[in-house]
Amino acid sequence: MRVRLPFAGAFSFFLLGAAYLGLSSGIQVAQVNDKVLHFVTFFILTLTFYWILDTTRRRNLNLTLLIVTFGLGLGSEVLQAFLPNGRQFDPLDIAANIVGSLLALGLCTIYHKRMLDRKRRARGYGVVTQDGEEGDLELGAQESGVTTEDVGEGSTDGDGRLTPSSGADDGGDGKK
Repeated sequence: MRVRLPFAGAFSFFLLGAAYLGLSSGIQVAQVNDKVLHFVTFFILTLTFYWILDTTRRRNLNLTLLIVTFGLGLGSEVLQAFLPNGRQFDPLDIAANIVGSLLALGLCTIYHKRMLDRKRRARGYGVVTQDGEEGDLELGAQESGVTTEDVGEGSTDGDGRLTPSSGADDGGDGKK
């Protein structure tokens, strides 16, 4: 498990900024709805935290959900209620935190899945077709780019196709 330092630095920067703005009593952002600020803040925090660790998609999802969505999303509002900074506990702020975090988490997991699929395809791993799907050998699709002309030896079934007991990798004697 590798740590991506640019994302860790960005998360730390945004977390410190959000903590300063959220927990201080003297700073008020004018002309912006409080719920929009909570939504955007937790969207950005989740987006940066998700990519800190280079690990599996499921582990990233679980860690981000636990730490950012529930830990910071709920914890920041509970902490606000106990600090004497003139701010009040608001359940709608928690809802905005969680919705912003879940939206970013959903987008990150969708992108992460697509990224992993592209890597698998680039390495040559593909989906194995099942009976009745596209790529049926009897309908003329080739198996792994190997044709009967490429094999050279081995028995065929009369239509020019190799039988299962013969192939290029077993020397044509049917043993593996």
